Amino acid sequence: MASSISPASTGAKFVPEEDNFLQRHVAFFDRNQDGIVYPSETFQGFRAIGCGYLLSGFASLFINMGLSSKTRPGKGFSLSFPIEIKNIHLAKHGSDSGVYDKDGRFVESKFEEIFAKHSKTHPDALTNEELKELLNSNKEANDRKGAIASFTEWKILHYLCKDKNGLLHKETVRAVYDGSLFEKLEKEKAASKKHP
Repeated sequence: MASSISPASTGAKFVPEEDNFLQRHVAFFDRNQDGIVYPSETFQGFRAIGCGYLLSGFASLFINMGLSSKTRPGKGFSLSFPIEIKNIHLAKHGSDSGVYDKDGRFVESKFEEIFAKHSKTHPDALTNEELKELLNSNKEANDRKGAIASFTEWKILHYLCKDKNGLLHKETVRAVYDGSLFEKLEKEKAASKKHP
């Protein structure tokens, strides 16, 4: 039986499960590594990867308000909108790509399917039009919230990571799923501040 004691209450650092890519994806935003992501940490994480104040502020409210209660089963509403990383799989939304399974693990075949079905112009990259096609094909009937969440996630990724030709590359998409992209962007931003 899993312990109900959180890292936050013991002072221990939260470590995402190795095979849980969704936890790894979210853990970047847990700036103090206590297993809980507050809106201020989401804001700091978005700023760290190069987003402006407005986008970071919007993202922190949109994400934390949307996911907090889903990751805190059996707990009351909290105005601080914490996201418990260990339960992030409970906040998986509809109209997504299916690359994360119900437990937050990476599904290689679903990832490959994105590019097999939608990357027609370049075999390992998506154009903006192909991204729109992907979003439309994943849209589920009567799932406005899931469709909005997917649209927002993919459009922010495209905005931040497209190359000079407007292409979103396969390895970049893979890196966002496993969370390594965020660390890379943070390091690039820090390096650019040192060497303008």
